[in-house]
Amino acid sequence: MKETTIYSIGHGNKKIEDFINELKSFNILFLLDIRSKPFSKWNPQFNQNELKFKIEENGIKYVYIGDTLGGLPEDRSCYDYSGKVVYDLIKEKDFFKEGLERLIIANDKNINLAIMCSESNPEECHRSKLIGQELLKKKISLKHIISNKLIKSQEMVMIELTKGKGTVDLFGNEMDFTSRKTY
Repeated sequence: MKETTIYSIGHGNKKIEDFINELKSFNILFLLDIRSKPFSKWNPQFNQNELKFKIEENGIKYVYIGDTLGGLPEDRSCYDYSGKVVYDLIKEKDFFKEGLERLIIANDKNINLAIMCSESNPEECHRSKLIGQELLKKKISLKHIISNKLIKSQEMVMIELTKGKGTVDLFGNEMDFTSRKTY
């Protein structure tokens, strides 16, 4: 496994100051916003313009890439009949492969960055179920920021998510992940 410089963070209901302090505690230089829709109805401090201003004011560069790595793609062929996002469908799309390649290149260049979504719990977010799992195939273990100076590895998040059962069944098939909600 390569040492990684790719982190993951969810804003949840955090105060913007706490969020920024968590990023700084891991020397994050770039925040890559992977939300498909970069705004928050409940936490307006994380709306795209406000967030960009605040983090850049703190020396962290903001980059929006929710069009390639977002969990709710515009491409309706990524959804099942009930409206849930199917991550196995997304990972085959060119837009997703392009976004993932950007992360791999940044990691190869040892750039400290964090991908950000709204879900604070990595076990419930596409950061781990989709992006983290695809990076693991490239021998890169995503580091999920839990709080100041506290991270969980991608492997630990998946152990917690599957309650220790792993992500591969007895026949060598990978577990299929979908979004929690219907859209």
